[in-house]
Amino acid sequence: MARKLSGAESQSATPGKLVRTLGLRDLVLLVIGSVIGSGIFLVPSVILRQVDNSVGLAALVWIAGGLLSWLGAMTYAELAVAKPESGGLYVYIRDCFGSLPAFLYGWSMFLAIASGTVASLAVAFSNYLNAVVPLNFWEAKMVSILVIGVVVAVNVRGTRSGSDLQNWTTLIKILLTLGVCAVLLLLGREYSAIPSALWPGNRSASMVSKFGLAMVPVLWAYEGWQFVTYTAGETLEPQKNFPRALFSSVLFVAGLYLLANLGYLAALGPARAADTDTIAASSFAAVLGPAAAKLIALTILIAVFSSLNSVLLTAPRVLYAMASDGLFFRKLSEVHPVFHTPAYAIVALGMWSVLLACAGKFHELIKYTIFVAWIFYGLGAASVFVHRTRFPSGSKSYLVPGYPWTPLVFVLSAFGLVVNVIIFTPRDAAIGVAMLATGVPVYIFWKTRQRRPG
Repeated sequence: MARKLSGAESQSATPGKLVRTLGLRDLVLLVIGSVIGSGIFLVPSVILRQVDNSVGLAALVWIAGGLLSWLGAMTYAELAVAKPESGGLYVYIRDCFGSLPAFLYGWSMFLAIASGTVASLAVAFSNYLNAVVPLNFWEAKMVSILVIGVVVAVNVRGTRSGSDLQNWTTLIKILLTLGVCAVLLLLGREYSAIPSALWPGNRSASMVSKFGLAMVPVLWAYEGWQFVTYTAGETLEPQKNFPRALFSSVLFVAGLYLLANLGYLAALGPARAADTDTIAASSFAAVLGPAAAKLIALTILIAVFSSLNSVLLTAPRVLYAMASDGLFFRKLSEVHPVFHTPAYAIVALGMWSVLLACAGKFHELIKYTIFVAWIFYGLGAASVFVHRTRFPSGSKSYLVPGYPWTPLVFVLSAFGLVVNVIIFTPRDAAIGVAMLATGVPVYIFWKTRQRRPG
């Protein structure tokens, strides 16, 4: 039975068109749910090791990552207000730098960035479920496929239903994460070990490069706030809601991440916190005993599920925009006549993600393409300079504060991150560029089809 549209939806529900249904609350929870995945439960120990167990430097890395994400979010908010269209970042790059770089971004999204993320989250879901309910190899595979299938079905059913699922899972995730922090802060007994580990004893120039390398996993933990721009074509009052949502949600996540890090240190102390690869589970076990690991597994399960839903709620809009431009399979530009969603685009991304999850090659894809994503994130932020020049009469309802420094710092930081990856992991960077280059002949194919008569 088809779902009845709400009042706000029915006002703009036209057959074959997407519906504006997402409000401020939806955007805030979508950003938070997109960002908070498994990263904060695993990455903090990696950061500590990168900076030689310096608590102070590790905190600065987390603050720098949050600040950089906030600068990017404020920049993207101006673009979302100026161009409230489905596809977000794809649209900004297309209109400011041309269809080829925009297509390459969408191609990399489909090939690896979004699909690899969905696959990795689905496999992570089955892995953490295994900590609660034992699963064999094939059962774990089926769970990964099933969780993708469920989320695809919900998001095909309606943007509203996908957003409602996102809202509830994000709220539960926030409450559980705050609960974890409260338990660790109240029961932790290692506060006395923190002051002596604030700063490294040997303050050499190498600490600068270590700080830079530590930014890579931190930015991965903050990854996801960009996804909300893909839904601009389905957002109510985007001129007001995007700036408010991006401003508040990124700051909230940064504060929550710092609180979680303090909780881990209180439970384990700096040395033990750096020495474990499962810092959240180890922290809970330290204050409540080994049996508490299942509680952490449950928290991460919900966090992972929420993040997986956020990708399938947002990323298919990029495929939809590409197809609408005639640069991908035309079927993906069709909107479901009853549910008003880009159903074929959602199913296509879900099916490719299932194949990656079954093949088990998504880790390599993500490793090779994560720096490629940052090329486009920087290019997207640079779009604000081009847009202001090319479209001077555009919307002035929101302008990024601190212009031109706010977008400039973000663009330069993204460039620095990319260069850092090329210098220190040239093989991975080369493979990533080669994968991106596979999109060039595909782009030529679609452009050629555009020119054919009929």
